[in-house]
Amino acid sequence: MNYQIKRALLSVYDKTGLLELAQALKVQGVEILSSGGTAKYLRENGLEVIEVSDLTGSPEVLGGRVKTMHPRLHAGILAKRDEPAHLADLVTLEAPLIDLVVVNLYPFQSVLAKEGASEAEILENIDIGGPALLRAAAKNYKHVFVLANPDQYTQFVQAISANELTQSLARNFAKQVFETTSAYEQAISAYFAGQDPSQETLKTSQFMPLRYGENPHQTASLLRLEAKESTFNPLSHFKQLQGKELSYNNWLDLEAGWSLLGEFESEIPACGIVKHNSPCGVALGETALEAFQSALEADPISAFGGIVALNCPVDQAAAKMMSEIFLEVILAPSFSAEALEILATKKNLRLVQLPQAPTDFKYTQYRSVLAHGLLRQENDHQALDKESLQVVTEAQPEPEDWLAALFAFRVVKHVRSNAIVLVNGNKTVGIGAGQTNRVNAVRLAIENACDQATGSTLASDAFFPFPDSVELAAMARVRCIIQPGGSIKDPEVIAAANKYKIPMIFTGLRHFRH
Repeated sequence: MNYQIKRALLSVYDKTGLLELAQALKVQGVEILSSGGTAKYLRENGLEVIEVSDLTGSPEVLGGRVKTMHPRLHAGILAKRDEPAHLADLVTLEAPLIDLVVVNLYPFQSVLAKEGASEAEILENIDIGGPALLRAAAKNYKHVFVLANPDQYTQFVQAISANELTQSLARNFAKQVFETTSAYEQAISAYFAGQDPSQETLKTSQFMPLRYGENPHQTASLLRLEAKESTFNPLSHFKQLQGKELSYNNWLDLEAGWSLLGEFESEIPACGIVKHNSPCGVALGETALEAFQSALEADPISAFGGIVALNCPVDQAAAKMMSEIFLEVILAPSFSAEALEILATKKNLRLVQLPQAPTDFKYTQYRSVLAHGLLRQENDHQALDKESLQVVTEAQPEPEDWLAALFAFRVVKHVRSNAIVLVNGNKTVGIGAGQTNRVNAVRLAIENACDQATGSTLASDAFFPFPDSVELAAMARVRCIIQPGGSIKDPEVIAAANKYKIPMIFTGLRHFRH
């Protein structure tokens, strides 16, 4: 079915992305109906809109409490385009068809969570007209598109621009409406029932459907979790600029790369190449090209089919080199026009634009267990306290050893346990990830590094339970070691480091990543 979007109703509380959406609709020749603050906002930004009150012939009353509850408006949304009696009723009512409804609701949950909110304020933020408009449009999804969340705008604009407004997409957006209104009503019901505030309710909406999960026989979708403890929601800034639909595994790798980049200051170009949810090469550089080239040199075999994440804009030089190898995704805060032109030749390559997280970004992580259980924890946002670092060996690190050690320990935090990272200068040269014992992780990292292990700095995500790892490092001529410490075998481990004259730094901070 081919949807023709000729007229849209825009009435939102959250103005995020609204202007860009409205401008895209105007480019498509869509007439915009609006009311209240939304109409004012759009007019202030130079867009022509038709007031809902001009359509209905009824002004807003009760201070805006009643403005969209009118037969002309709802009939234009609910009418079946293939039902002659419905169309005849529209003629009688002088009600135009409305093909797109863009509505989000008063922030009842946010006001409820606000300290000191009065009942009058809470009650005023119970939306009446918004849920009715959303449900009407969702019920009639075979003829009407509905957007209930700013996170959906980019996907919709891409679809309408490509003339790909499919019924499956319309149905998916409709489903998200009922998820949204259901969670909204549950929150209101819980408030009136005096629900125990210690009972946690996770509110989600579908951000996008996925073709399948980890494997083709598994169904999957990406859910958007309502953020409580943070005002920064990365999904609100997410933009896919080109390429195929992101897969379930792509999303896991994107998360790994994006989290890794959060370790580095934005002033210094950093690049991480991720494969199977773990970095295989990480480097710093003077430019995006230098950072990418060094990260690629760390493990060019594993980089094939990987995800590249950068904390700096992708320019022409970096894009040219990236275009020469097979990559699944490139993640960066921005891409130059020249870079986009070069990478456009790789039709299936996904380009994702996403800014770095704020410093010390804190949020809650969830993971399902035993089918009906959820594990919850705060993310591992703890940064190294340089004052607590302790050199425990007779040999002392040189200034360059400290720089390499701090870089290596930032990286090992994002490698699957048991994890070992070898670093030479500002790039990794060997990574041992996901091993069931630490000495094998050391052995794997050394094997991956080959002769570059000589003179490298070794970081471990957790303590060494035995001195055997230090002995392996000494055989590979590792220059310095940084690790959390805290094992009952620490004296033996330190003695081994002293024997081979290897400086060892204790951090007192473990970074298991299961």
